[in-house]
Amino acid sequence: MTKLIVNGSVEGMQEVEVIEAAGAAAIALDPVRMRLLAELRAPASAASLAERVGLSRQKVNYHLNKLQAHGLIEDAGTRRWGGLTERLLVATAAAYIVSPEAMGDAGSNPGRLRDKLSAAYVIALAARIVREVGSMSRNALRDNKRLPVLGLDTDIRIATPADRAALANDLTAAVARLVSKYHDIDAPDGRWQRLVVAVHPVPRDVDPSPPEEARLQPDSVDEPSEEKEEG
Repeated sequence: MTKLIVNGSVEGMQEVEVIEAAGAAAIALDPVRMRLLAELRAPASAASLAERVGLSRQKVNYHLNKLQAHGLIEDAGTRRWGGLTERLLVATAAAYIVSPEAMGDAGSNPGRLRDKLSAAYVIALAARIVREVGSMSRNALRDNKRLPVLGLDTDIRIATPADRAALANDLTAAVARLVSKYHDIDAPDGRWQRLVVAVHPVPRDVDPSPPEEARLQPDSVDEPSEEKEEG
């Protein structure tokens, strides 16, 4: 992706990058390097980073070299400062998440779990989304194409356990109706899609109310053009 530096900020930066390689994950999860990745959402030099994180420039350079070697940061040009020319670096994304792929055979897999009502199964489903969509998203970004996905997210306060059970039954029936309507095993140009629905309690220390504009909206979804799709 081509990045344009405007007034110290990065236009076109990838919003989320999924880290698949175990080596890159180990590098990124170091506390100092996590701090540096956060600071490098905007271009910065080793000298300015050293001042922010309270380390020597030599130590910062050591960590920056590790991050760059694993493709987590990249060059962002140079600038003149105090008669010297400083090299600027920038993160490859505004945020990172580690894929279960980094765990190899030890990673989660919903296919190995039988209890569909367990927390482990929900976690494994979420991990599979990270693994599969993360990989396809990287390919789409590389090819400057659009990955056709949809995410819905909302909060609901349920009065009783009986109501929660009724909601589960209604959701199951709704998904079954949608599958019956849209599933076409014989479509010559069809493509398999994953439809995942999860319901879980909100942690007690988390405010469940997102900004109004982020709440579930009944707007229609435009079909992406074929020439811009990827996946």
